Amino acid sequence: MKLFKCALLGGAMLLPSAAFADELNLICSADVVICEKLVSEFEASHSDIDVNMVRLSSGEAFAKVRAEARNPQTDLWWGGTGDPHLQAGQDGLSAEYKSPMLDELQDWAKGQAEVSNYHTVGVYSGALGWGYNIDLFKEKGIEAPKCWADLLDPALKGEIQIADPNSSGTAYTTLATLVQLMGEDEAFDFLKKMHANVSQYTKSGSAPVKAAARGETGLGIVFQHDAVAQAVAGFPVGVVAPCEGTGYEIGSMSLIEGAQNPEAAKTFYDWVLTAEVQNMMPDAGSFQIPSNASATPPKEAPDLSTIKLIDYDFAEYGSAERRKALLSRWDDEVGSMPLQ
Repeated sequence: MKLFKCALLGGAMLLPSAAFADELNLICSADVVICEKLVSEFEASHSDIDVNMVRLSSGEAFAKVRAEARNPQTDLWWGGTGDPHLQAGQDGLSAEYKSPMLDELQDWAKGQAEVSNYHTVGVYSGALGWGYNIDLFKEKGIEAPKCWADLLDPALKGEIQIADPNSSGTAYTTLATLVQLMGEDEAFDFLKKMHANVSQYTKSGSAPVKAAARGETGLGIVFQHDAVAQAVAGFPVGVVAPCEGTGYEIGSMSLIEGAQNPEAAKTFYDWVLTAEVQNMMPDAGSFQIPSNASATPPKEAPDLSTIKLIDYDFAEYGSAERRKALLSRWDDEVGSMPLQ
């Protein structure tokens, strides 16, 4: 119900002068331009709801939701990799919600809802890979890596950036992908060897390829659509899908348990799953595959049917126990190593 501010003048009640809008407290775990596009379009079509948005990486968003469990300050969490969303559901931090839009979604988006007992849902998808600076590699005489194994090439010393998997869903997906491709011990051996070529572990998952686009580093391990976004923006970025195979994300959305504004959250939740809204995303530089089956994938988006994708186990690697164990091991064996 909309409340109104009223004023008294000389004992007479004046007509309502302004409306108190409903609020929506939103965490957005995508690029800030995409987040701002969603907020502006939603507020334009829902003038009775004011959105308070904060942009956080997936790991940061999960940490915030967990820290506020007893007194939630967030109503809805949109975007970011599905693993922490699945963990939030498992930990009782997100609420069960079956959107009336479910029947319009791709099977993989509905599958994300089903595996979480409807505590989250898929909103987009994209494959893992990397983007590299074509001009910088040519200048330095470095051959562009085509496979995960190529990232250990000594010629790439100091040329690789990847995010920290504690803060970044992109980096956690990389960690989980390598474990599934190679086996856990072999994956950590690979990461420790690749560490010699890493110049920085960033907070944001998309930051490495933005640095590569600007020539601040040679290569960023990211979701391929983030590399495509830089190429579309005019930067000399080449996009690679690793030859051995690669993981992928199901970007997800969760309604927070105990939300202060659940009805406003559900309104946004249903709205953002429509084909009309998802078709607007390329205007904000978003080149993921949309979850609504009637939405049109951006022509620049990587074609997942041409990429060798692993059978990524979202249930296992989105579980609290598995995720915590992998992050702890990464901290002990990789994150503790000094950068050279």
